[in-house]
Amino acid sequence: MNGRLRKINRPQKSFSFVDISIFLLLAILTAMVALIFYLARATSYLSDDPRACINCHVMGPQYASWQRSSHVRVAHCNDCHVPHDHFLRHYLFKASDGLRHATIFTLRLEPQVIRIKSAGMRVVQENCIRCHRSLVDRTALIQMTPMMFTSPAPVTGAFKKCWDCHLETPHGRVNSLASFPLARVPRLTPALPEIKKHHTTFNSDGFVHTKTQQ
Repeated sequence: MNGRLRKINRPQKSFSFVDISIFLLLAILTAMVALIFYLARATSYLSDDPRACINCHVMGPQYASWQRSSHVRVAHCNDCHVPHDHFLRHYLFKASDGLRHATIFTLRLEPQVIRIKSAGMRVVQENCIRCHRSLVDRTALIQMTPMMFTSPAPVTGAFKKCWDCHLETPHGRVNSLASFPLARVPRLTPALPEIKKHHTTFNSDGFVHTKTQQ
């Protein structure tokens, strides 16, 4: 009986300074991560909207050249640059590629001339064949396969990519960041709400007039 009373009357443990400090630190870090995700419009990358590609990194020239190409009517960025053979591979590739882009841009390590990586080449080759399969099947000179940029072609023994012939599709030959200095791309909407400014003026008659501007 006495043992039960001791357990009931045992004083509750109070939070120490270290506990409170850890809690506040975790709360601040969580708030910072949430703010970064909000300002970077992280949820937009789950969509297929091409404007998501110009949210925070230097894809203005690529967006402008695509916007004036024949592909603008039939294909978006994800149609060419993300795999479509499996749901899991689709989003894993999208996440890894997006994380690499975000890291490079945040650390300002982007090169003057942006070039596609090997993993991206394979995906683009796959999607070229996926969309143009009816035309590829008619090619008699060489058999096109998704692996032809890493293994020799079965007929000629040469490494072959679709854009070895279709070089200007769809981004043209110039890939420098300075190639489209006046490219007309959509303006980003402000991430933070606009603050209304009130301007107060006094007329000669002494009346106060307030004008609101955004």
